[in-house]
Amino acid sequence: MPRVGLSAVVVEGAGRQMLKLGPGHARGTALPGEGRNVGLTGHRDTFFRPLRFIRKGDLVDLITAQGEYRYQVSWTMIVVPEDVWVLDSTGRESVTLITCYPFDFVGPAPKRFVVRAECAECPRRPKLEKGTK
Repeated sequence: MPRVGLSAVVVEGAGRQMLKLGPGHARGTALPGEGRNVGLTGHRDTFFRPLRFIRKGDLVDLITAQGEYRYQVSWTMIVVPEDVWVLDSTGRESVTLITCYPFDFVGPAPKRFVVRAECAECPRRPKLEKGTK
């Protein structure tokens, strides 16, 4: 995220140990280029700390072995932890970033800060034939 200075390697999974290594890809959500919602989570006091400065219109770039994907922030929202609907498929290429909120809270934070960004430049991943990886 160029404007807020966030650059990190995303790990697979969002468990406690994985999030110590970097932002995590939420299992069950799409991968970039699949035409659905990519869910990424991270700690507010480490990798996702710069999200406190994010705003509508900012760019989110994801670089994978399959290509480069550019998203543009369309909205931010504060929700309760049970609002997992934010990770549901949107029916189009998007990325959702989630971290705890408030950013300056000490201890387990009571809410979540959500950033939704829609595809600006997203090449489609080729569909794999059955039996290939």
